[in-house]
Amino acid sequence: MRTGTAVRTAQPLLDSVSSPDALRSLSPAHLEVLAEEIRTFLIDSVTSTGGHLGPNLGVVELTLALHRVFDSPRDAILFDTGHQTYVHKLLTGRKDGFAGLRQGQGISGYPSRAESPHDVIENSHASTALSYADGLAKAFALAGTADRKVVAVVGDGSLTGGMSWEALNNIGAAPERPVIVVLNDNGRSYEPTVGPFGTPWPDGPAAPPQAHCTALAELFGALGLDYLGPINGHDIEALEAALHKAVAAERPVVVHCRTVKGKGYPPAEDDEADCLHAVGVVDRETGRPHYRTAPTWTTVFAEEMRAVGSEREDVVCLTGAMLRPTGLLPFALDHPGRVFDVGLAEQHAVASAAGLATGGMHPVVAVYATFLNRAFDQVLMDVALHRLPVTFVLDRAGVTGPDGPSHHGLWDSSLLSLVPGLQLAAPRDPARLRELLREALAVHDGPTAIRFPKASAGPDIPAMERVGSTDVLHRHGARDVLLVTAGPLAQSGLEAAHSLGEQNIGVTVTDPRWVHPVDPALVRLAGEYRLVVTVEDNIETAGLGSRIAHALSEAPAAPRTCTLALPAAFVPHDSRDAILRRNGLDGPGIAETVARRLGDLRVSQEEARR
Repeated sequence: MRTGTAVRTAQPLLDSVSSPDALRSLSPAHLEVLAEEIRTFLIDSVTSTGGHLGPNLGVVELTLALHRVFDSPRDAILFDTGHQTYVHKLLTGRKDGFAGLRQGQGISGYPSRAESPHDVIENSHASTALSYADGLAKAFALAGTADRKVVAVVGDGSLTGGMSWEALNNIGAAPERPVIVVLNDNGRSYEPTVGPFGTPWPDGPAAPPQAHCTALAELFGALGLDYLGPINGHDIEALEAALHKAVAAERPVVVHCRTVKGKGYPPAEDDEADCLHAVGVVDRETGRPHYRTAPTWTTVFAEEMRAVGSEREDVVCLTGAMLRPTGLLPFALDHPGRVFDVGLAEQHAVASAAGLATGGMHPVVAVYATFLNRAFDQVLMDVALHRLPVTFVLDRAGVTGPDGPSHHGLWDSSLLSLVPGLQLAAPRDPARLRELLREALAVHDGPTAIRFPKASAGPDIPAMERVGSTDVLHRHGARDVLLVTAGPLAQSGLEAAHSLGEQNIGVTVTDPRWVHPVDPALVRLAGEYRLVVTVEDNIETAGLGSRIAHALSEAPAAPRTCTLALPAAFVPHDSRDAILRRNGLDGPGIAETVARRLGDLRVSQEEARR
């Protein structure tokens, strides 16, 4: 902002802002104070609860300007992606909710239509807002309310996704629908943005390279959009002037704003990894965790992948703007020429992996489980149809926790079971992750996938014996119940088995390791028990339980089956442990369900005899 020293107020301005209307009477000096208060609040709050810190510190002035120029919620302000909406939430009356940010019953870390009419869409997967904007502008025109403005705030990282350009192709072709595209350009997603949009500006947001800006103007102009900018994204007056100019144009416009991720918080600005993109509970002064965390599934994968890279020159890796979050950084440091960050473009990542496999490589596509949903067609038609050896490593599979419905990986086991020839593994412990990764990389005639959660990896769980490809982890008493546990839920299954043993219920606990296709040896083993219970952190529809029940349905005198899984619903945010417990997927919950089902089975058998 080009004003002088900010004024001081007796009462924090932020306490008096409960809606965007309160912003419009503030002087430039008061806006500067408010911006400072917002940054301080975000740093204090998010370092104590966890959440997306760096992105929100970078959009303080931009969000203030948006809410002063546009009349939300009558005017639709869309964010791509939604993790940059904390300031928006503060300005729309949700300050008190930040004490419970991303916690059970607390406010979401993303836009939430249940929280506020100002949250138009709940997007947290990148490159979608422009398509929403195109559709909303059409709807407003058809409804006779074309005076309502549609504004899409899009990060430069989101422009690495193909959907953004599909939408721009349509937006620019309709000058009568004046969508305003606000390009929040901070040069990063997690990592620095790949491609031309990641070109660094050495002198900061106020001093752009002229050639770069000219090229952008020509590019957007060729698509039919006017171009304004670049604007210093931390100068409220300049931002407001540009936004008013965009409104006055009455046609599609791109307003290019340069911002600094982590602005105003040195630990974020100086963080080379991702500008403290997302943090847990950390020290407010340093931005670092208070204590050393236990090894996670991601770090175990990273270590093993690094070892594999030294042994096999044909192994290459791909990721979608998530080199560090998916654990590929160690591999990249050792083998920089064999890692490809394609940006937020999962469809391209998978199809490019198919090309690499066709050329004799064995690609490893490391991606969050929820984001692979976006590339299902490429998995099916570009990889599996050609029986190509591509390995998908699905981080954040199952219950993810505080990031909520959009980030839980609850669908991959069901979806991937539909892919002919694909084999899916779920390791129970670090040793099995290393083992299964190598088994997957040994497959040369089709795709493989490995799923694991966002959690500490825990200790290794030894097996008593291996039957086919299935590990038997525990066997005690009569053959009453066979527990088939998927991945890390083996530990909960063992806890349940010990509890049931105290009730004189015989239980065998198994880990199939490969959860698709179902191991025939496991099916034969299941036929020896009265009740077969599967335990998995996937939706119950078409998961491991469904597959085992289907396999047993063809056997004579098949045992009863029971599936313990997550509902086919959008599961709200909470801690991983709380969600598993609430859905009966912890040790006590499993034991209770097994005892009840076994009791029901005894009653039905007695009635049948009578």
